[in-house]
Parts: sequence; C-alpha cells; structure tokens
Amino acid sequence: MTDRDELGNSVLRSAARLTRWASRNASLDVPMAQTRLLALVEELEPARISTLAAADHTSQPTMSTQVQRLEAEGWAVRVADPADARASLVSLSAAGRAALGRARRARLEALSPAFDQLDAAALARLEAAVAALDDLLARASGTEPDPPATSTHLTH
Repeated sequence: MTDRDELGNSVLRSAARLTRWASRNASLDVPMAQTRLLALVEELEPARISTLAAADHTSQPTMSTQVQRLEAEGWAVRVADPADARASLVSLSAAGRAALGRARRARLEALSPAFDQLDAAALARLEAAVAALDDLLARASGTEPDPPATSTHLTH
C-alpha cells in the first residue's frame, strides 16, 4: 500500500468515525437511519427512487419502503417526474429539512465540548482540513472545486 493509499484510508476512516461518534453521542429525535436518508435526499433532490437506491447501494424496493417512511412522517414528498410520467421525484418537505437540521444541530452539540478545548492553531488546522476535504470531494465527484474562501467557520 502506498502512502497515498494509506492517507486515503485514514481520511475515510476518520471521517466515518467522527460522524458515528457524533451520532452516538447526540440526543437525536430522528432515527439515525432516517437522518442518513434525509441527508441523501437533500444531496440528490429531486431524485428518483432508483437514483437514491443506487447511491445508497440498496434495492429499489428497499429504498421505496424507506422513502414511504419519510413520507409518513411528513419529511419527504413525491412529485411526478416531468421527463417520465410513470416515475416520481423525491424531495424533502419543509418538515424534513427541519428534522435534518435538528439532527445536525444535535450532533454538533455533542461535538462542541471538544471544539471548546481547541486553541486557535488547532481550529485553523481543522478549517484547512475541511477546505482540503471539500476540494477532494469536488474532484472525486467531477465538479469544480470552490475557490479558497476567507475563514468564517470558527473564528468569527
């Protein structure tokens, strides 16, 4: 394994561990599986069930059932796909956006005490790491990386 491979594995492992830790330690009012699906729908919306299923590496019937659960909670809506009247597109409802926002705030609240222990240099390293991860994700997804932004996340 090359240094680049090890770095890639470390990035993926650390990101996954941080997300799992924050989710485990958060006071969530939305089940984690549904939070994950809300985030996926938000990322891809409006999206067909087949697109969501492929992105989640699950079957279309399984995804359809999961989306029906979101709809039952009032968190997702389906509209006819203008390109194919037989298909529908799934999007988040206002209540779904609110539920996802609550879950994200709860995870952030769980992590906040650790942030409070960091000095300015550590916070600056985290901001640089986030920018690098955003750039990596843009390149991996085939989109243009955003230009470097002025720091506004943690210092203001």
